[in-house]
Amino acid sequence: MAECGRADSSSTTHTMDKSITLPPDEIFRNLENAKRFAIDIGGSLTKLAYYSTVQHKVAKVRSFEQNAEVSLYEISEQEEVTARLHFIKFENAYIETCLDFIRDHLVNTGTKVIKATGGGAHKFKELIERKLGLKVDKEDEMTCLIRGCNFVLRNIPHEAFVYAKHADSEFRFQTTHPDIFPYLLVNIGSGVSIVKVTTKRRIFRTTRFDELLQLASKGQHASVDMLVRDIYGGSYGSLGLTGDLIASSFGKSATADKGFSKEDMAKSLLHMISNDIGQLACLYAKLHNLSRVYFGGFFIRGHPVTMHTITYSINFFTKGEVQALFLRHEGYLGAIGAFLKGAEEDNPNQYSWGENYAGSSGLMSVSPEMNPMQRARSGTFDMLEMDRLERQLVNLPLLQDPSSYIPDTMDLTEDALAREYWLSCFEEALDGVVKRAVASQPDIPEAIERSEKFRQKYRHKLQTLRQQPFAYGSLTVRSLLDTREHCLNEFNFPDPYSKIKQRENDMALRYYQKAVKSLEQLSWEQRQFALVRGVLAGNVFDWGAKARPWLVDSYDQWLQRLKGPPHKCALFFVDNSGVDIILGVMPFVRELLSRGTEVVLASNSGPALNDVTNGELQILTERIAAMDPVIQAGLRDDRLTLVQSGSSSPCLDLSRLDKVLAMVVRERQTDLVIIEGMGRALHTNYYARLSCESLKTAVIKNSWLAERLGGKLFSVVFKYEVPPGKPSQEDSSAPSTPS
Repeated sequence: MAECGRADSSSTTHTMDKSITLPPDEIFRNLENAKRFAIDIGGSLTKLAYYSTVQHKVAKVRSFEQNAEVSLYEISEQEEVTARLHFIKFENAYIETCLDFIRDHLVNTGTKVIKATGGGAHKFKELIERKLGLKVDKEDEMTCLIRGCNFVLRNIPHEAFVYAKHADSEFRFQTTHPDIFPYLLVNIGSGVSIVKVTTKRRIFRTTRFDELLQLASKGQHASVDMLVRDIYGGSYGSLGLTGDLIASSFGKSATADKGFSKEDMAKSLLHMISNDIGQLACLYAKLHNLSRVYFGGFFIRGHPVTMHTITYSINFFTKGEVQALFLRHEGYLGAIGAFLKGAEEDNPNQYSWGENYAGSSGLMSVSPEMNPMQRARSGTFDMLEMDRLERQLVNLPLLQDPSSYIPDTMDLTEDALAREYWLSCFEEALDGVVKRAVASQPDIPEAIERSEKFRQKYRHKLQTLRQQPFAYGSLTVRSLLDTREHCLNEFNFPDPYSKIKQRENDMALRYYQKAVKSLEQLSWEQRQFALVRGVLAGNVFDWGAKARPWLVDSYDQWLQRLKGPPHKCALFFVDNSGVDIILGVMPFVRELLSRGTEVVLASNSGPALNDVTNGELQILTERIAAMDPVIQAGLRDDRLTLVQSGSSSPCLDLSRLDKVLAMVVRERQTDLVIIEGMGRALHTNYYARLSCESLKTAVIKNSWLAERLGGKLFSVVFKYEVPPGKPSQEDSSAPSTPS
């Protein structure tokens, strides 16, 4: 543990409080590989940004010769270096000791310049240059803020939220519109000094800003402010003024000789500042015809009291026409923008970036109800990590309305019962995940130690999400799964299911030819049902005819559609390895190809649970093609295409897909999307609306979810949908049933 003290604000010397400690592995991570720095110094907080390279294990698939009497392929874990952005936020009081720590831990950095922005960049310029030996290059603060805001809106889903104090879920995260412009950005720093009255000066001198907000949270502004009802005895109906509306801030202090409590004065002050800011923001928004206003800065920082008062002010002055939005990472905008300015030669905007949940603090509320440990940390250090993704991510072109698309079926942030169930479910499954992680690396002794670190990290994340379910945006089954995958990767367990997948793929391949032969002996209608059954059964087990309850049954409509003209191209998002992909999906694909439909198979770019990856699917398809002339012809004639989805998740976000996949979808004029499996078709995309025909299939393998959806365990979802405005098959002429 490296000590990091806080300067004594009551003294001009830099005396450090040695009771404050700084764990370097948790705060300044990968500092030894740092290559570029930027810093944003405001009146109260310092935000440091740096770029580093991270070495970790990745799963690589290598095929064996087809005649080799060994396994189909092998998955080896190799070291790979990837890029990561680190953003750290701390109080200015810690800056000198933190700079000392950075200087002492830098190794072979070629950096000569540090980009700096913010009002404190000039004040601390000499200190930074002396401590780090880097030349400070100042950048315009507003330009940096705007660049940073653009970056987080484009790369972090659920970055923006609306604050609703009295709702079941106070934080309502918004879907980012594909076109983030236009918007208004209002940055409110610690230098908010609209009204400099004696009381305001006194409070700011004797309390820290967090303490001021703590006082305000306990105060009653009506004790100090003069309200409409104090003047008129109630509401002023003819002007539409309610009785509890503020007529004069601090109005009662001008007419009464009695003293007022600090809490009431602080609440009144907060309302006055927030209302003034809200009115100014509304005037600018109206002037430029804008409906979205993002608020950030030290004044906000996730404080419920400030967010509520600003939201109220915006709603009041615009009658709901302008939306007050807040950002999960608003404190980092300047540092991100300064960093991007210094990294222009590398063009970081050409890549997509993703938040690393394993290394990020998440949004922390600083309400009075927060436990002391979290409150202390929220005022001390806060971290954000962004990993550079291998592929650029874009929207699926077939989304009916990308701006309203919500991937997740259930928002656990709003549903307390569902949240408690799933958090407990993931916590109970932790032992099994640890065992699989260790089993995937049997020849590596330190795997056990790393697995325990993973257990501690993920359990801590679950505990945080119990207290702060909004920490990483909307809490969903997808985000819980993704957080677990991030933590596994953080401790070098890239593919815990690798050996299980290998074994199941080897076994399923032995039965492929037999399965195809049995399908060919059926009549056309019998074969269609057998193919659907195979896709569903591949997710669980072979359960014969229509023996299981069908929660959503669009099979008859699907069968009727198949009697019509073939689809031009089907995009198929696949799920599990083994029986699912080989004996379920591939025969279904074979039938589509035989009908004259082109097929694009989209699989995960990286491992997640037992899902098949693109690397594995390439090898499996080659082996199947060697046994099946239909699949072989599809590959040869470029009618069967395998692409990466751009995802490494058991779920599916159709707004963040590989750009190459989106291009293929357009070029092939795709008119059918098939999504299979619980993660992709139930936990996500169950309500997704597409501009083409779609088919969502899954077997519900969780009794709680089955009951919540109105079914039973192992109920079937077979959901065929036609977009509005497109005639159904019954309305069009159909040829005779194929043979």
